Amino acid sequence: MSNNTSNPNGMVPMGQKIAFGLGMLANQMFPAALGIFMVVLVQNLGFPAWMWGILFFLPRIFDAFFDPIMGFISDNTRSVWGRRRHYVFIGAIIMGISFVVMWQLYRENGLNYNFIFFLLMSFVFYLGLSVFSVPYVAMGYEMSDDFHERTNIMAISQWIGQWAWVIAPWFWVVMYDPKWFPNADTATRSLAIWVGISCMILAMIPAIFIKSKSTKNEESFAPLTFKTIRGSLKEIFKSFKEAFSSAPFRKLCIATFLIFNAFNTVAAFSFFIVVYYLFNGNVVAAGIWPTLFGCVGALSTTFLVIPIVAWISRKMGKKDAFLLCQGISILGYILLWFLFIPGKPYMFLFALPFFSFGIGSLFTLMMSMTADVCDLDELTSGKRREGIFGAIYWWMVKFGFAIAGLLTGVIMTIVEFNADAATQPEGAVTGLRIFYSGIPILGTLIAMWIMRNYDLTEEKAKEIKKELVARKSEFIEVPKLVVENEIIL
Repeated sequence: MSNNTSNPNGMVPMGQKIAFGLGMLANQMFPAALGIFMVVLVQNLGFPAWMWGILFFLPRIFDAFFDPIMGFISDNTRSVWGRRRHYVFIGAIIMGISFVVMWQLYRENGLNYNFIFFLLMSFVFYLGLSVFSVPYVAMGYEMSDDFHERTNIMAISQWIGQWAWVIAPWFWVVMYDPKWFPNADTATRSLAIWVGISCMILAMIPAIFIKSKSTKNEESFAPLTFKTIRGSLKEIFKSFKEAFSSAPFRKLCIATFLIFNAFNTVAAFSFFIVVYYLFNGNVVAAGIWPTLFGCVGALSTTFLVIPIVAWISRKMGKKDAFLLCQGISILGYILLWFLFIPGKPYMFLFALPFFSFGIGSLFTLMMSMTADVCDLDELTSGKRREGIFGAIYWWMVKFGFAIAGLLTGVIMTIVEFNADAATQPEGAVTGLRIFYSGIPILGTLIAMWIMRNYDLTEEKAKEIKKELVARKSEFIEVPKLVVENEIIL
């Protein structure tokens, strides 16, 4: 039986869309700030590379493997508040408080203490992130059953969420300007309080304002008790296997894995290319150009890419919109090779709108398409499992993100680039530039090939919706007939 919370006509009020979008702002601000603050561990607190690698890798792996469990719990929760809202609210609190605490690091406490403290608090933070993000994403899938309205919901949420990537790069300026703070670790302790508390409040908004139906008396859900934990775990793995056996969903996951994590593997190189290629290693001379790279790219995504993607999707369909937008992003990566010009740093700005089509279109379209897959799954399984599908999708993203962090170090080792060195070996920066354009282009091309025969079209989605409506009507009528027969008898 469906537990869809969407309106009968599929249209969602703008207030509900904005409430969901504010949750996305929190969901993206935490990793955006985390990526910038992590540099402080190495540059200011003296963490060696192996410690940084462990802190980057282990909590994210924990997060990735806890997501499917959280998805199962969310999908099968009986509550007067529905399946998702209370988890979103509780997860927001855990996430916000732990983010503040984990960055309260002081040099005088010593390296080993800071390492263990940060690692343990990272596990708490990522636990909160799973408790929040898995039900939150599933909440978005449930908001509408209309093919195009789903894209509108995701476009608005991504538009709001992109502001995290506009704001976060400016933390660099605040952290390393002595007029603001005496050093970067002091700045991080203060900024973490502002980020943690404000994002905690933003993350609570979907739980407070997005409507949901009571599931207290839902009999089709699997039990969530300690006595049935073994059976529940088996059900998790069964649901995981069933979800990933869906060909359309598998294509979405693999394509996202390739594009997003190819991008993340080389994302850190943009800073080094700007500083070492455009300004010959002079960080002071580079000024705010590294910040502008991230900020202008995010602004391009916010005001240009996302509205265009939503419009193209309505005109061409989601798959064709995906293929077109990723093709534009390939052009952007090619342009970046030619428009990184020493002495003319402003030239790379012309490539950023094209470059931004890759990630800017990815989650807008893929999250909308995942919602369509959830309908297909209900048709075949009879269950609404947005939590499981959302968990598996983001498991691919998070697991790949952890792998991308390791690959970044491998590439820097291969090209012999050393961020601490005053001068780089000959060919090191050129090697970074080759990987910077080459890996995302390769990942995107493979993803486009995988998605070339994705067949869950608008026509097919409407047929599925029609069949589900008919099935629900039959479900409602059967008890009535039984009662009438009993009365006649």
